[in-house]
Amino acid sequence: MSDEQHFYEPAKGHGLPHDPFNAIVGPRPIGWISTRAQNGVLNLAPYSFFNAFNYTPPIIGFASVGWKDSVRNIERGGEFVWNLATRPLAEAMNRSSAAAPPEVDEFVLAGLTPEPCRVVEVPRVAQSPVAFECRLTQIVRLKNAAGGELDTWLVLGEVVGVHIAKALLRDGVYDTALAQPILRGGGPADYFEVTPENLFRMKRPAYP
Repeated sequence: MSDEQHFYEPAKGHGLPHDPFNAIVGPRPIGWISTRAQNGVLNLAPYSFFNAFNYTPPIIGFASVGWKDSVRNIERGGEFVWNLATRPLAEAMNRSSAAAPPEVDEFVLAGLTPEPCRVVEVPRVAQSPVAFECRLTQIVRLKNAAGGELDTWLVLGEVVGVHIAKALLRDGVYDTALAQPILRGGGPADYFEVTPENLFRMKRPAYP
């Protein structure tokens, strides 16, 4: 690999055909978030800024660029569900990403079935093999280095219920690759799938 470097300051532009930031920080798990509006309309939307942030209690979060329907619904209702986006569900997940108005039910738009949850009032995607029922813990408005507020909102929720298809449990251990999760890459349309042949293991070393 060449020692030459392409350097840029984001505030001054990257000078490339497409912003490389999302491609470098990737692939990223997808926050496929279902919510319910106060008028009962269901919302389902994928977010590529998503991850897990705590073990006990388990806390997950996603960032929304703009105060979108998902954030508004969660702020008002205090609940949401994360649904695992898989290779068989990729096209449906993509359909749910359309910039539809609040009165549109993305479950219907994507041809998916809402399944009642056990703890929260928001439904999960019935076709998804894994889902986390969540209760809101924080909504944090992000700031830049100068302290200026951004139109980006970090939504954090405690996982209060977990659904796992039993077929994904091998001797009681969750098989990540068997679920065929998809991840967001860079560029305008890049995704990746987790497959068994990409698995390698490393155990944490003892010190000293």
